[in-house]
Amino acid sequence: MYGGLAFNTANPHRCCREPVTTSQPFSILLIDDDDVAAEAVVRGLRKHACLCPIVLAENGHVALQILRSQHAVRRIEKPYLAFLDLNMPRMNGFEFLHALRADNALRATLVFVLSTSGTDADRARAYEENIAGYMVKAKLGPQLRGLAHFLIEYGSIILLP
Repeated sequence: MYGGLAFNTANPHRCCREPVTTSQPFSILLIDDDDVAAEAVVRGLRKHACLCPIVLAENGHVALQILRSQHAVRRIEKPYLAFLDLNMPRMNGFEFLHALRADNALRATLVFVLSTSGTDADRARAYEENIAGYMVKAKLGPQLRGLAHFLIEYGSIILLP
């Protein structure tokens, strides 16, 4: 085995495309106040065979309640990752990231920003909060297939906390 891939014994010069680890199911917490945008993400992921459970939160405050198992109705199963919009009411994405990273139980949460903001300042500020990636919603539509496939592959090779 080398680099997380097993060598093909029939042809030792080719690496198998099969991951050494087995596929690990995970949940997604989609944090977005825009119902239309959230539904587009959910439908796009489903259309391209990303069938993991998705839990919706309309702002950062609700997302923290869900992650801390304090929400009256909504729950998320571990392991999980989060898609986060930055521009939301009550608790915006930056406030959410700050609270998340300050919480010892949640600080390792894997977060991808999915925002309408494409500014360099917002992107830099988000990466300072240790996000895993930054996507701009306007460019995501045609790329949902790639995102779905990325998530499927990601879950098959990465062990989430």
